[in-house]
Amino acid sequence: MGNPKAFLTIPRKDAGYRPINDRINDFGEVEQTLNDHDRQLQASRCMECGVPFCHWACPLGNKQFDFNDAIYKGKWKEAYDVLRQTNDFPEFTGRICPALCEKSCVLNLTIKEPTTIRENECSIIEKAFQEGFVVPEIPEKRNGKKVAVIGAGPAGLSVACRLNQMGYTVTVFEKNEAIGGLVRFGIPNFKLNKAVIDRRQTVLEAEGIEFKCNQDIDIKNLPAGYDAYAVCTGTPTARDLNVPGRDLKGVYFALEMLSQQNRVLAGQSFSKDELVNAKGKKVLVIGGGDTGSDCIGTAHRQGCVSVTQIEIMPKPPVDDNPATPWPNWPVVLKTTSSHKEGCDRRWLLTTNKFIGKNGKLTGAEVEEVEWKPNPDGGRPVMVPTGKKEIIECDMALLAMGFLKPVQPEVAENVFFAGDAASGASLVVRALASGRDVAQKIDAYLNK
Repeated sequence: MGNPKAFLTIPRKDAGYRPINDRINDFGEVEQTLNDHDRQLQASRCMECGVPFCHWACPLGNKQFDFNDAIYKGKWKEAYDVLRQTNDFPEFTGRICPALCEKSCVLNLTIKEPTTIRENECSIIEKAFQEGFVVPEIPEKRNGKKVAVIGAGPAGLSVACRLNQMGYTVTVFEKNEAIGGLVRFGIPNFKLNKAVIDRRQTVLEAEGIEFKCNQDIDIKNLPAGYDAYAVCTGTPTARDLNVPGRDLKGVYFALEMLSQQNRVLAGQSFSKDELVNAKGKKVLVIGGGDTGSDCIGTAHRQGCVSVTQIEIMPKPPVDDNPATPWPNWPVVLKTTSSHKEGCDRRWLLTTNKFIGKNGKLTGAEVEEVEWKPNPDGGRPVMVPTGKKEIIECDMALLAMGFLKPVQPEVAENVFFAGDAASGASLVVRALASGRDVAQKIDAYLNK
């Protein structure tokens, strides 16, 4: 701990975002960076607590106190060496993780100014690539055993990375045209530029991992010739809204818009009938989570007229929520960079039906709801109030999450990791799951 009093004298300083009028005109990353001096000052605020709640809260078990201390002292190589022990892809988590560590930081629990752990993490990996610390690490010896990984999202990449370093010959099968899973096809470029994934893929291939894209594998008929399999296919089925008018032109799943936009930025083209674009449209986003927020930012960049986001749950309180005290995840109002770009946000609304003319969406009938305690305990009961209205829109995006996949019975050498095992969750949890499954496969093949 280099400066035991820094947290008393140095306030939290976020890197912040590019100006709104600038960033909504392109899909470049919105988040800015601090210079090295300011970043070191922010790292010095870490108190290296006797009981490091940040470490406890991180699914990967990152050693935040150690890499923060190394940053403060200007020892960037040491910081990188500490970080890569636990996190194979900090360039992902450093950009899009909700930072469970910061929610548990003592400085957050006391003065609401946690150490900038996520930004510090991102600065470490970017410095590492810039300075040449990231080099392919090729295993000295292969053990003669082969493992197939089905799905090249965060969990699959984590499994592949870990097993490859153990000496296994790893082949990753991916149904899409490029690796990354939802990190590539679900997360907008303004949050994570896809060159970040390509950069890492170059390293992984140099380390000996083979990627086979455009391979839609049936997990009931896995490719032959492998000693074990890791199924990391995520949660492919989005939650639908089965109400009248769902088949109108203009009603889409959120990922239909998000994945297509990322493909357009990658150079693909789509016909006018295929295009899911918000230009000149009044957009309704149904769902108040991060995917909905991503739709808002994308709609602005495509040139929408307006965006309204509705959520069926109550509006969370700002800053503090007595109902979710630490160590629970704090259910508080989250305002993203996309929200700040312009959005009418509303809560306690359910969608009764979509309204259209000549087969095209023109609006949605919504109704206010109340949530009342369940007399049998458990989840509160939603009660419609009868207060209905029409929200005018010509594009509606369903961003209501994903259904947990039901997996078939498989052979004992087949393992499930990430969202394919748990249902939709965080990238950081997918990485942790992939790491754990790699250990289980290694134990199985060496029992």
